[in-house]
Amino acid sequence: MKCQHCEKQAVFHITELEAGAVRELHLCEDHARTYLNQSEAAAESAAEDEAEGEPAGGALSGPLGVGQTAEELALLDQRSCSMCGITFFEFRNQGRLGCPHDYVQFEKELEPLIANIHGATEHTGRRPSRSAAGLAEGTEELTAVIGLRQQMKESIACEDYEKAKEHRDAIRVIEDRWLGGGNATKGSA
Repeated sequence: MKCQHCEKQAVFHITELEAGAVRELHLCEDHARTYLNQSEAAAESAAEDEAEGEPAGGALSGPLGVGQTAEELALLDQRSCSMCGITFFEFRNQGRLGCPHDYVQFEKELEPLIANIHGATEHTGRRPSRSAAGLAEGTEELTAVIGLRQQMKESIACEDYEKAKEHRDAIRVIEDRWLGGGNATKGSA
């Protein structure tokens, strides 16, 4: 999809709710930066007006400003997850995280996004029947599988097959514990 203002590829898709109407914007990075900076300036002036006793007017009707310069965003885009290797830039483009550890790795950046989308940052729905204490440990252990798979691929690329075998066996132990031995019947390598 192309930017609404030029011929570049739209990488920001902004949906605004204004007085009950939905407005969608599709912008390239340059036009999105300009748009968000204008929105941020409008929100700041509305906050100043409110501080002086004047009503805020449409302070909440505009989009939320990101408050980041291009340099800060470029540095953030280069950060990557130590487990799965996904960069924040890849997340922004794909809209998907690579592993559960990304929620910890990019917590500061994801928390406002999650709060904006879901209205809260704490889960309020039903939970799995597993015990709460075992769930935290299990999530960490299952996340380790992603790191072990990455290490196994690196070992294979370096032709260190003994190390790759150790990683494969460690993965199988964890999967057998959590999946109930379903992998034990698969062919061995």
